[in-house]
Amino acid sequence: MGSTYGFFEVPSTTAAIDAVDIMTKTANVSFVSWEKKLGGRLVTVIIEGDVSAVKQAIEVASERAIKKPVASVVIANPHEEVRKLVALSAGAGTLSEYERK
Repeated sequence: MGSTYGFFEVPSTTAAIDAVDIMTKTANVSFVSWEKKLGGRLVTVIIEGDVSAVKQAIEVASERAIKKPVASVVIANPHEEVRKLVALSAGAGTLSEYERK
């Protein structure tokens, strides 16, 4: 889709689902993965798209989501090592499986 990742961290699973709904309805972005920590009390959502779409999605979710983000970042043209970490998070398996693709 695009070469930009957006990371949006919120303090609950419900807030993460709300944020994904807002982001995917707001801009042309795709949900990539999420990481749940502390039993779902801290959730990081990862989206992907072009730079402007990801920025817009993160901004709108920051304003409208039921909980404000603990942290958010937009990474344009991420390094290959970041792509590997995201692929692992998305369930691509082990790092060696990702490297074989």
